[in-house]
Amino acid sequence: MTPAKRNGNRFPVFSPMFDDFFGRELFNWGNNNFSTTSTTMPSVNIRETADNYEVEVAAPGMDKKDFKITLDGNLLTISSSKQHSNEETNDRYTRREFSYQSFQRSFELPKDVVDQDKINARYDNGLLYLSIPKKEEAKKKAPKLIEIA
Repeated sequence: MTPAKRNGNRFPVFSPMFDDFFGRELFNWGNNNFSTTSTTMPSVNIRETADNYEVEVAAPGMDKKDFKITLDGNLLTISSSKQHSNEETNDRYTRREFSYQSFQRSFELPKDVVDQDKINARYDNGLLYLSIPKKEEAKKKAPKLIEIA
């Protein structure tokens, strides 16, 4: 093998190939939707408007009855658990299949800003939508013109 010069240093010819391979996202374990227990977490979009906080949770294959949404003080928690089991019995064998999936995401809302009694949630086509209205006094008001006396 013939060494190749790269930036004034000598490296083997195949070095750029290894640099490219090991530098890819494939080995970036910290940059994905996995929790510390290696289970997948749904992606969440949060948007603030003048009147609301809007939350979208990507959770395909779920039903609205699979979700539990709680607000404890300023801590909004969205959780879900779903179980599926199937058993097939034949005269020669029994096959049991089961799966279990769950997640929990928590978000701290700003203090004294949210109108807790008017939070809405709906589930549609794999997306859970939450609309969290702001209290009237927390909404941004148009600038007030102050007259000079």
